Amino acid sequence: MKTNFKPIILFLLTLFAFQSCQDDDDVAAPVNLEVNDFIWKGLNLYYLWQADVPNLSDTKFKNQTELNSFLSGYSKPESLFESLLYKPESLFPGQAVDRFSWIVDDYLELEGALQGTTNSNGVEFSLNLKAAGSQEVIGWVRYIVPNSNAATKNIKRGDIFYAVDGKTLTLSNYQSLLFGSNNDYTLNLADLNGGAFTPNGKSVALTKTVLNENPILINKVIVSGSHKIGYLMYNGFYSDYDNQLNTAFGELQSQGITDLVLDLRYNSGGSIQTATRLASMITGNFKGQIFAKDQFNAKVQQYFEANDPESLKNLFTDKIGTTPINHVNMTKIYVLTSASTASASELVINGLKPHITVVQIGDVTTGKNVGSVTLYDSPTFGKEDRNPNHRYAMQPLVLKIVNSEGFGDYQNGLQPNFALKETITNLDVLGSTSEPLLKLAIAKITGTGKLKPEKPGIQFDYIIDSKSANGLQNQMYLNKAPEGLLKALE
Repeated sequence: MKTNFKPIILFLLTLFAFQSCQDDDDVAAPVNLEVNDFIWKGLNLYYLWQADVPNLSDTKFKNQTELNSFLSGYSKPESLFESLLYKPESLFPGQAVDRFSWIVDDYLELEGALQGTTNSNGVEFSLNLKAAGSQEVIGWVRYIVPNSNAATKNIKRGDIFYAVDGKTLTLSNYQSLLFGSNNDYTLNLADLNGGAFTPNGKSVALTKTVLNENPILINKVIVSGSHKIGYLMYNGFYSDYDNQLNTAFGELQSQGITDLVLDLRYNSGGSIQTATRLASMITGNFKGQIFAKDQFNAKVQQYFEANDPESLKNLFTDKIGTTPINHVNMTKIYVLTSASTASASELVINGLKPHITVVQIGDVTTGKNVGSVTLYDSPTFGKEDRNPNHRYAMQPLVLKIVNSEGFGDYQNGLQPNFALKETITNLDVLGSTSEPLLKLAIAKITGTGKLKPEKPGIQFDYIIDSKSANGLQNQMYLNKAPEGLLKALE
């Protein structure tokens, strides 16, 4: 993927964006407004919906002094950032347009999360309403991250919890109890009997640590009749693990798989470049062809289309750097999804559809067809020459992504070919041939066994999962921020 904006493009765009604030030679914002100044200028240049936000207009402020006056009205950078978003979820619940732009006060945390490094105890879980109309919340364990604190404790997939440190989980407190600053807490467990949750007196004390999650949770081959079915459970598009992903496909390739099941049910996204590489590993036959195309805001898009249209294309590849990509030459793939399947995961599904047959099994996906980039407070918004006075960084949405046929309107989610929701009541061991979603995929591949989906278990309204609650892990992003402006100015 060609995501490094060329210096001359950055130079021209930046001149255009900042022109209205330079007319009176007021060059710099005062120190107390540096963060706010960075937020406005970064969003003015790259934000996907810049044209739809009046306060981000290129002609809104005649000079830096007027801009400073506006910025001084916001005491917290977070408040300014939210006010400049186009219909965010916090202000337009249920009718939001921008559901995924973020700002953080420490870019080290952001950088780690985008590569699978978080402060976590290793329990990945889903949260659901205890009952329709209830305010109480129930959690259940999806999987345990290997080498985590939870991996050393008596807790496993399918365990149910109803309270933290003895406090019953509710819609109003689950954020603070589970995702607050406290690194140590105890989960109070429950049993489910006939739709009723009953505390069972068991509890598990957990501690959050700095945790690096390898997104490749399971990679195996299942033999069923004449079929050698590769099964890959892949839980995050973290580019630091691209070589391990390539190795995993090398193992599948060496075993001569005839079919592939890609399990993305817990994968909330990540690097667009990694998604392109994964698609290339699945296929292997489309080097140089378009996997997906980027669509930026009007002023950026128009310049690219006129001067560097190739920068808008994500092409199938046969290498990671200089390392050949291992590929399995699939012409048909089975993808397992859930309501947590988002962004780069959806990109893989949508991007592959014009090239091979994609059979989606599971639930409707999240519907995140837009991507972001990390912007820093620097002359180029890249990592070089960052302002040493603070660690604020933004992860705003800057592009919509479409497949080679131009389709990308799946903001309401990608619909499965065969619907089967995973719930607390129909769980099995991940990777097991009796696990409902994988079992259905095997049945579709082999044409044997029970072809109709099993009846779903008892349904509990989904609220959020541990990765999307973080927000930082629910992204589809460009690998590198725009850089090179300083060189262009030399």
